[in-house]
Amino acid sequence: MAKSLYETLGISEKASADEIKKAYRKLARKYHPDVNKDKEAVDKFKEINAAYEVLSDKKKKDEYDMYGDQMFGGQNFHDFAQNQGNVDLDDLLRSIFGGGGFGGGFGGGPQSAPDLDQRTSIIVPFDVSIIGGKHNITVGNESFDIKIPAGIKSGETLRVRGKGNQGMGKRGDLLIKVEVANSPIFERKESDLYMNMDVPLKSALFGGKVVVETSIHEPITLKVPKNTKNGQKFRVRGKGVTDRKSSLTGNLYLTANIVLPNVDEMDEELKTMLKERLEPLDTEGRDA
Repeated sequence: MAKSLYETLGISEKASADEIKKAYRKLARKYHPDVNKDKEAVDKFKEINAAYEVLSDKKKKDEYDMYGDQMFGGQNFHDFAQNQGNVDLDDLLRSIFGGGGFGGGFGGGPQSAPDLDQRTSIIVPFDVSIIGGKHNITVGNESFDIKIPAGIKSGETLRVRGKGNQGMGKRGDLLIKVEVANSPIFERKESDLYMNMDVPLKSALFGGKVVVETSIHEPITLKVPKNTKNGQKFRVRGKGVTDRKSSLTGNLYLTANIVLPNVDEMDEELKTMLKERLEPLDTEGRDA
């Protein structure tokens, strides 16, 4: 059974109380921040004090001798402490040895358990954020799929139960901050989506049906009226984003982009007619 607190003080598990104290004093002098200016000395000094606080107390030492590093989720104390971020080591030990972990207590009464949650972030494709799907994530040496709910927005956090740090026989959760990648096609405004659609000149002039291909829906057939203007907007109900709270779905707004024919591909008769009929206007709106 691994017992890293003994390794921290550089002593054997059979060390006497005097040997524990002697080892502690030697290391404390070596790594005291007033003596050792190495930037890692502060953390080392804290770990030495934490190890001594446990091993110098018979009750806590007996508990540690029984469970070993299982009290830190199987990690050595250094790695466990590092994973807790800025948690004070005194509070960390109180949460383990006092007020609910393995029994016992040492001053100050029960303390709240350390934060075992682990935090990370991911970027999900825009289409997945709209319709939902799976996203593979790797944390440490573990790789698994998570479910991305439809309608998620940048800045939201997903919680995956039981995939966080380990400690005290428990495992925290994994908190994932989601960022949504930009789309080359869509713009999202709350629950509505906006995109451009190409409209052939003939359909714009005389009306007709236009098939709109999107990456998140089946092709949409839209009827455009004659004299459709460039930039004119059309609403398609219920083809937007589903709101995660209300379950209501927004709309899709399509902006007409009139596609002009290539004049070089027109026959001469048509070009001549257009030149005659499409005379430019002067600034007052009269034929020039």
